[in-house]
Amino acid sequence: MQYREPKPFPEGFLWSAATAAYQIEGAWDADGKGPSIIDTWTPPEGTSDFTVASDHYHRYGEDVALLAELGLKAYRFSISWPRIIPDGTGEVNPAGIAFYHRLIDALVEHGIEPIVTMYHFDLPLALDQQGAWSNRATIEAFAKYAEILFREYGEKVKYWLTINEQNNMILYGDVIGTSKPGTSKRELYQTNHHLALAQARAFQLCHALVPGGKIGPAPNFALVYPETCHPLDVLAADDLNVIRHWLYFDLAVDGVYNSIAWSYLEEKGATPDILPGDLETLSAGRPDFLGFNYYNTQTVARPSEDDTQRQSKVADQQMSPGEAGVYDSADNPYLAKTEFGWEVDPIGLRASFRALWNRYRLPLLVTENGLGAFDRLEDGHVHDQYRIDYLRDHVAQIRLAIGDGVDALGYCPWSAIDLVSTHQGVAKRYGFVYVDRDEFDLKDLTRHRKDSFYWYQRLIASNGGDLA
Repeated sequence: MQYREPKPFPEGFLWSAATAAYQIEGAWDADGKGPSIIDTWTPPEGTSDFTVASDHYHRYGEDVALLAELGLKAYRFSISWPRIIPDGTGEVNPAGIAFYHRLIDALVEHGIEPIVTMYHFDLPLALDQQGAWSNRATIEAFAKYAEILFREYGEKVKYWLTINEQNNMILYGDVIGTSKPGTSKRELYQTNHHLALAQARAFQLCHALVPGGKIGPAPNFALVYPETCHPLDVLAADDLNVIRHWLYFDLAVDGVYNSIAWSYLEEKGATPDILPGDLETLSAGRPDFLGFNYYNTQTVARPSEDDTQRQSKVADQQMSPGEAGVYDSADNPYLAKTEFGWEVDPIGLRASFRALWNRYRLPLLVTENGLGAFDRLEDGHVHDQYRIDYLRDHVAQIRLAIGDGVDALGYCPWSAIDLVSTHQGVAKRYGFVYVDRDEFDLKDLTRHRKDSFYWYQRLIASNGGDLA
């Protein structure tokens, strides 16, 4: 089984690539768009904000032509809620509606299947000022927004994703700009409850309003390994898998709270208020497939008595320092690391496919996977063999997962073109296409195909057969 001959990718496999509105579009206040929480968030010192990003809003035609040249069968992008409804609840912005019609039409004309993410961190600022997702009224606001999207674009868009990385919004919201530092666990998990209800409503609305539409969630997934085979290390890994993954997937798929997760919330005094009808709403909304963002795995050990070491560790959405009394983070000596400290684990992607498939038996879509690096433009070229190696190794593991019997729907590497990283600015690049700008010098924003562009082009043309 470990070294079996890989099976071919199925016909119709969605060879895609991904972006997010606030990281690529720019035009943050153009044509009636309202401000979002990201627009008012102060990025880390020395990194760019998102006001211009890659200027995709004004250059979408050029960018779609590049995606078509790349050979994409699908393209995952997000719609900006405040571009559609500037204050989140009031009047619809016709210019925002029209922009996404133009983008979707351009994709369809090039034979590219749109995969639309409905919410990727950019909550309208007006809703944030009313309590954001901790306010139950935001559930109704999201349902209104979802209905507008399904009615406007449902005839053109078959695949929908509800909420990007709901788990990271709760666990690492202060890092990615979706929650304020110091927010209590109680408020965070009330927020999570409201997000789950909003997602369930979107599932139901999609099935009612989009004939043949398919919809699913898109949490982040970083399968957790125990540092050793000591039973307490194994238990710590199981606990973090529950807290980081199964809480969110169980709510999305089965509409229930994972019992171990609920015990954890009780222990932490963080159980949400559940009103009459909430559990029925959760159980009534069912996804058609599961999206998941995969960058790495995590390794943990049983919690130690020493809090000092834990508090000194650098943390972001892929590198947790640990939690007192629950687990300690640990390095995996068998894995290399990126320039930004994230461990690289292609085999972990196969293991993730197995874990999700065996638990839920729903088609699986990799909604993000990629390598952030300090790319260099030299004479109009970017020689990013390191990215090719990374992607090749992960795609090879998807083939093996298909051989394991997994229903793999598609692959959306992050990112289609360079964009502004969530909290590490322009310098951390992911794209197949280089955007010529620096952190604070916009230059001319011209596009340049990287070596990885041509590699992925050949891979898609061979339906995953040519990994060289």
